[in-house]
Order: sequence, then structure tokens, then C-alpha cells
Amino acid sequence: MKKAILGHKIGMTQFIKDGMMIPVTVIHVETPNVVIQKKTAETDGYAAVQVGYGEIREKLVNRPKGGQFSKAGVKAMRHLREMRLDDIEALEVGAELGVEQFEAGEKVKVSGISKGKGFAGAIKRHGSHRGPMSHGSHYHRRAGSLGACSDPSRVFKGKKQPGHMGAERVSVKNLELVNVDAERRLLLIRGAVPGADGGLVEVTV
Repeated sequence: MKKAILGHKIGMTQFIKDGMMIPVTVIHVETPNVVIQKKTAETDGYAAVQVGYGEIREKLVNRPKGGQFSKAGVKAMRHLREMRLDDIEALEVGAELGVEQFEAGEKVKVSGISKGKGFAGAIKRHGSHRGPMSHGSHYHRRAGSLGACSDPSRVFKGKKQPGHMGAERVSVKNLELVNVDAERRLLLIRGAVPGADGGLVEVTV
């Protein structure tokens, strides 16, 4: 990836561009992303940077992370993420990454934790077809056949069945970055992005 940043999803609104009203999701980068650690191929076997985002009181950080922040000489951060950027030569420990690195019109990928929906049936979770709703049928919204009978005498792994839905990492690619407000540290991305309002998201190019 060329660029990356962590921020919070504020919600959706509308943005007027060239006389057209565009639905956008607002991403707010409350504090700059700070480089906590720099990994190189010589020392770690690969090149990447670890960045911190979001303020937190030092007493709420455990000792290993506290030592990591002390070594970097930065304040305690709430979130830590590792990013494998293409070029990390210019990035040193303590460097800040802001929304200024992005430009309107770029295609970005947004990753976040989707909304949790609890236990869901096969119809809601996977879009399965329901059974007949009349004429004495007692089979309406259940999962249906799970497999063959004597051979193979088991249910294959990966069979779409009822279970926990949502609350998993989801990524959406090729979203248009409509506008960048560097003064208010906002990114306006066309369409919807994963996660609930206030959730942490990662924007990459």
C-alpha cells in the first residue's frame, strides 16, 4: 500500500459536487497517526511501520505497551496498527501521518468491524430461499438439506448454516475519496463503509 491512516467513522451525509448531491461517509482523524516503531528487512525480515492513534491515559496502558511508547518517546495511544507501506524510508519514529497525504479523486480501500447482529438464521445470514408458506407446509425459514445421506454421511465444512452474524473485519475496495478537509481532519468517502458510527476504520490506497 502507498498510503494508510486510522480514523473514526462519524456517519453519512451529503456532499454537493459539480451540481450533484453525492452520499458520503465522513471519516474523522481525531489525532494524527504517530509512527511508534519502524521495522526493516534487515532486523525483522520485512518492511513496515507500526502507528498509534487516539489519546488514552497512561494508567490505562499495560506495561509492555507503556514501555513501547516510552522507547518511542510519544504519548500513550489507544490503537496500534502495523502498516506495510511501499516506501518507509522517509518515515522515522515519531513522524505523524495526517489526512494531507490523501487527494480528492483517489480510490481507497476502507476496512472496519461490521455491525454485530447476534445469532441469525440461514435466510438472514446467507440469503437462503425460504420454504412454502401455505398448504400445510411446516417448513418455512429453516436451513434446508445439509447434504447427501449414506455417502459421504457427514456435513461438509463451510456449509452455510445459522450462526453468529456480523462483528467481523470487512473491507470495501475502490471507494472514491470525494473530498479532503485538512483543517478539520476529515475524509469524505463516496457511499457506505463498514462499521457502526464511531467505529475505528483503516483507509488505505
